[in-house]
Amino acid sequence: MTPAFMGHGLPGFAFIAEPLDRADHLRRDEAALAGLRTHARCIGVDGEGRTAVDAQGELQVLPEDVPDDAIFLGMQGDLPWFARVITQWPEGQRTLDLRAAAMQWAAFESTLFAQARAVLRWRSQYRHCPVCAHALAFARGGWQGDCAACGTVQYPRSDPAVIVAVSDGERLLLGRQSMWMPKMRYSTLAGFVEPGESLEQTVQREVFEESRVRVLRSRYLASQPWPFPGSLMLGFVAHAEPDIPDTRQDELEDARWFTQDDVLRALEGRNGENDLEVSPRVSISRWLIEQWAAGERA
Repeated sequence: MTPAFMGHGLPGFAFIAEPLDRADHLRRDEAALAGLRTHARCIGVDGEGRTAVDAQGELQVLPEDVPDDAIFLGMQGDLPWFARVITQWPEGQRTLDLRAAAMQWAAFESTLFAQARAVLRWRSQYRHCPVCAHALAFARGGWQGDCAACGTVQYPRSDPAVIVAVSDGERLLLGRQSMWMPKMRYSTLAGFVEPGESLEQTVQREVFEESRVRVLRSRYLASQPWPFPGSLMLGFVAHAEPDIPDTRQDELEDARWFTQDDVLRALEGRNGENDLEVSPRVSISRWLIEQWAAGERA
């Protein structure tokens, strides 16, 4: 089976291919939703972000009827899909996490799983109104939380973050976190957008904060929903001054410039024990590195 990040004429990373028709008009129709539940499929996700799989490791839909509190995900042609939280699996039930699913499953199943995991996590965090702490009542297929006490309305959120392939023209800037293994694992720099900040400003600020490298210009390429736990990764290429990286002031363990040959060896699997190792294919980070190696520049 072709993994979710390959083929389909789309960028080579997961969670973007073959999405459901989210059918917003059906979210508003309680009678229609009740009818859909009678012939729908439902994916379950537990508190650790895992879903059920069969003996072959493929997605296993829940066998029981779809309950009223399940969230309507959308339509796959004429087939409705819902999602709900699982507090305890039946004894012996096999499960799989989303990262592994993205590496193993076809595009539709892993994209479905990513959507379900993200929205169910939001529901688990927003059970009460953040303004007055009153219990929320959910409507529109589970995508809207209403507070009867103060009238506040809550919607699912995605936190925007930039992720950027920074180059000085000849070299690529990559960083690593101390928790990563093996020692030479490096990735593109990334960070969350702050209130009142443009994406381009975020690129400049985050790269400087993490490496003390000064970005001169940047250009947007693509985005990836990243439900770990609930981000939207906005991918850029950037051109920067050839500054010496300095990570003493931030959470990165190290940042350094790599030549195109360094990067190509890593992408082609020609790297040795002490050579660069880059992000796995499931992530937009790997795709950005591939684009830079192929000549993409800001």
